[in-house]
Amino acid sequence: MEYNKKSPMSIRSQFLKYAEDRTIIMDGAMGAMLQAYPAPSEALCITKPEVVTEIHEAYLEAGADIAGTCTFNATSVSLAEFGMADRAYELSLAAAKLARKAADKFSTKDRLRFVAGSMGPTAKSASFAPDMNNPLIRAVTWDELEAAYYDNARGLLDGGADIFLIETIIDPINAKAAIHAVMRLGEERKQDLPMIISASIMEKGGRLLSGQTIEAFFVSTLHANPLAIGLNCSFGAEKMEAHLAELSAKSLSGMLPALICAYPNAGLPNHEGVYSEDPISMANNIENYLKRGLVNIVGGCCGSTPAHIKAIAEKAAMHKARSIPSVKEAAEKDSKNIYFAGNEVHKLSGPLSIKTLDIGSLVNNDEYEEASDILMEHEDEEFLNINVDGIKKESLVNFLNYALQYPSVIRMGFILSGSAMENIEAALKCLPGKSIIQVEGIKAGSDDYIRLSKMAGFYAAAVIEK
Repeated sequence: MEYNKKSPMSIRSQFLKYAEDRTIIMDGAMGAMLQAYPAPSEALCITKPEVVTEIHEAYLEAGADIAGTCTFNATSVSLAEFGMADRAYELSLAAAKLARKAADKFSTKDRLRFVAGSMGPTAKSASFAPDMNNPLIRAVTWDELEAAYYDNARGLLDGGADIFLIETIIDPINAKAAIHAVMRLGEERKQDLPMIISASIMEKGGRLLSGQTIEAFFVSTLHANPLAIGLNCSFGAEKMEAHLAELSAKSLSGMLPALICAYPNAGLPNHEGVYSEDPISMANNIENYLKRGLVNIVGGCCGSTPAHIKAIAEKAAMHKARSIPSVKEAAEKDSKNIYFAGNEVHKLSGPLSIKTLDIGSLVNNDEYEEASDILMEHEDEEFLNINVDGIKKESLVNFLNYALQYPSVIRMGFILSGSAMENIEAALKCLPGKSIIQVEGIKAGSDDYIRLSKMAGFYAAAVIEK
């Protein structure tokens, strides 16, 4: 097959076709290559575009199939630290144009080079309270994040990005806000905007910094129909292997039907900031992924250089590409189960019959500790069923922020019962996992049912009639 940017095939289809033939190589670190320049490095896309272009071309020359844009911090939330919040779209646009030009320069009829628009975790978290003594407050809201990511994504798309790389995720709510922004943009532009979703995990236990398991996180992102899911940054290639094996198995089983991506750090830095893995040792560790058929996409993160990517690409060329799980076939393998998540995964295999907890009066009276105690009385169960009708929206948000500080609460799946649309949406913006919306008295096919279904598709939830 000839790979052609102007092909009538969608980017998703071209990418998947390409992945049938070979392991796709992602580029390496951008920020590390720009350390000698003043922060933020995203500004260099305008002030010194030739420097950014040189880095893109060095990685493409080394064998990269994907050029990642210099936009890791190109959201208003992160750029505000430098007094540049209003330039997020401009910088994202400029960065994508540079990567697009470099990718097109290296593309041939036999080998298309893709542009991945980098969307980093931002400098603020929607899951954590910045003051432990005030668990109601968050440093940033969902709406602020979604608006920031939307401008970032809009600039990337207008500049020529093929794929949206939501990466180095430590906070599931931030990631879900980014996904929502890309989905909203895609709906407005009437385009399929493929996403690669990549988490950064803690070494012990293999969880995100928020405490969510890898498995639960990816269950909570499947509404995005991701092109690929995977891991990046973290703690080096060798220690990442076991976690990738788990993801690969879940992908092939049908639970997580997507390509698998990995671009670890080049080991860990020493006290002088030098990363422990040279190109040969890093490539040797990554070769184990290839021998075991764990990944479809591989590259490097912090500490990696064009030399690292060249060594990885040479190893990849020696091994057969990982088989691509068909989304339809994979889903059929696991069709009897529906997965939901809090900080842990929960499986629904039969009818839903869980007592609804009526805590509205406590929440409306700001008695959040008492309402949380009721939730924790059910800590041996997998789901918490809350009736959201009749609760003041602000009080509901405050309560959820308060209750989610408790591990026994945040690990569970949430069922939101009722018909108060604004409350359901507000609750979904607070919850880190994939939830259930249980409705009563709303007919399938009605305007309200369609609105709920669309809401579920944007926020990682499923609608079930009571």
